[in-house]
Amino acid sequence: MPTTPTTMPTRTFDPRTTTNPGVRAVGRWLGRLNDRYPWSHNDHFHGWILRRLPRRRRRALDVGCGTGLLVDRLRRAGATVVGLDADAAMAEVTAARFAGDPGVTVRHGRFEDVPADGSFDVVTMVASLHHLDLEPTLRHAAGVLAPGGRLLVVGLARIGAPRDLAVDLVSSFVNPVVGMIKSLGRSRGPAEVPGDDGPPVPMRDSRESYGEVRDTARRVLPGARFRQRLFFRYTLEWTSPTS
Repeated sequence: MPTTPTTMPTRTFDPRTTTNPGVRAVGRWLGRLNDRYPWSHNDHFHGWILRRLPRRRRRALDVGCGTGLLVDRLRRAGATVVGLDADAAMAEVTAARFAGDPGVTVRHGRFEDVPADGSFDVVTMVASLHHLDLEPTLRHAAGVLAPGGRLLVVGLARIGAPRDLAVDLVSSFVNPVVGMIKSLGRSRGPAEVPGDDGPPVPMRDSRESYGEVRDTARRVLPGARFRQRLFFRYTLEWTSPTS
């Protein structure tokens, strides 16, 4: 008797994990260019965050604050800032950086331990959400935010669909071009340059695909705005209802 064909799950080609020798050779070439012209993808999106801060920004929470660059920018934007990092070394560096500023508090701890009392006008997460459990973290963020408060996420995700792959491939070739342009800007005047100062940044591969992050966010946070971006990142924006 004929058998019913089994539907096999499809897998999207991922150039970051492939063993194809040709693709890996191109990847090594791009890697050499990127090493020659380094720049921070995370810092690149700080401008996106600052442009989307709510009008009321009295109190901000930066989850995964690292060495405190975004904390500094939020502080300059007029907020009293709490920087939170699960890595003790990172929290120590940031605490030392703002030791003389009473408007900045730095904590070593977990986001899930932050009281969900609606006391923050802004919650930011840059390259930190993929270190946490996605759905519980988004739900907790909704409780941490005050009515009208805003969640602003710059995140990493894995390739899960052909469109994801297309955007990542474009990013791979545009990335060194941006690096070269930024290096020219640094040669003409002072600018922030990615360096090796401070403790090593904790690394973790993304578990969810772009589509999984998008669908979860839209289900948990109705009205959330998700967009896959160049340079291997996505942005997620959500405003807490006022009533």
